[in-house]
Amino acid sequence: MISIRFTPFFLSVAALALLAAVATLPAAEEVINGIAAIVNGDVVTFSQVRELVAAQEKSASEIYHGEELQAKIKEMREHAVRDLIDRDLILQEFKKKEFNIPAYIVDDSIQHIIRQEFGGDRTAFVKTLQAQGYTMARFRDNEKDKITVQAMRQSKTSENVIVSPVQIRKFYEQHRTSYSTPSQVKLRMIVLKEGAASGGGDASTASSISKKQMAAEIREKLTGGAEFDRLAQMYSEDSTNESGGDWGWVERKTLNEELAKVAFSLKPSEISPVIPLDNAYYILMVEAEKPAVTKPLSEVQQEIVQKLVQEEKLKTQDRWLKELRKKAYIKIL
Repeated sequence: MISIRFTPFFLSVAALALLAAVATLPAAEEVINGIAAIVNGDVVTFSQVRELVAAQEKSASEIYHGEELQAKIKEMREHAVRDLIDRDLILQEFKKKEFNIPAYIVDDSIQHIIRQEFGGDRTAFVKTLQAQGYTMARFRDNEKDKITVQAMRQSKTSENVIVSPVQIRKFYEQHRTSYSTPSQVKLRMIVLKEGAASGGGDASTASSISKKQMAAEIREKLTGGAEFDRLAQMYSEDSTNESGGDWGWVERKTLNEELAKVAFSLKPSEISPVIPLDNAYYILMVEAEKPAVTKPLSEVQQEIVQKLVQEEKLKTQDRWLKELRKKAYIKIL
């Protein structure tokens, strides 16, 4: 008998509604059921594969179409076959070691689902299962398998993974941008757009000069002390005019490269020159600025340690699974 620490791993009953979704997808003709893979003496069926990826395929069908959708579905199903092979290998190893999952663990898992998703109403839970073609026995077996796989994976990882200071520092340096907030400015903007010409070239030129002159006059009023937000409400032709041209706090990447160059060169309360760009004229004002900030290693060290420990545990599990695959007879059909 092995002592295994269990972490709850629950199947959402609400997700069962997606199990029939694949039948409605525009997939190529396929066998309704059959053998997708052989794992030692067990088989992985097509129905198991489709059931595993039903939710993903439904989402994919809303984004992709035609050949691209078929390629995505093929990729997801191939990945599902590999996952199911690993699951079978783990379950077989569990049986070989003659381990056991206490019945109360499975009961607790199912009770948790009933409390969380059905407000404790067991009748509603059972009716939902029946509506999706699930028996309680089948659902219970699925939960037991999921708990078993989770427990076996956990049993193959040490709780005493040690992460060295060198590893922590290296990870921090490689992911420094993840712990940094780029410089920002609190920006207001007035935008005047050139109107379409109603006649020949002269009308177009006149319209352009008119907007250009208007922008110059607005800037002159601003430098003379006029309130930026008031003039933005009166003249700006972009979506922020009602809020007085307020763009809030923005990073460089939020703006066009030319506008960003000007915005991040301005001092607080400074008015930019008129900037002609893509058939429009821009006037910017920076109200405040925030310098770039990088969190010190001491502040994020614990977070990094947790990530590195988790990575090491996953590597240990992968090595264990590779050994199981190496010793097994596996045939994908």
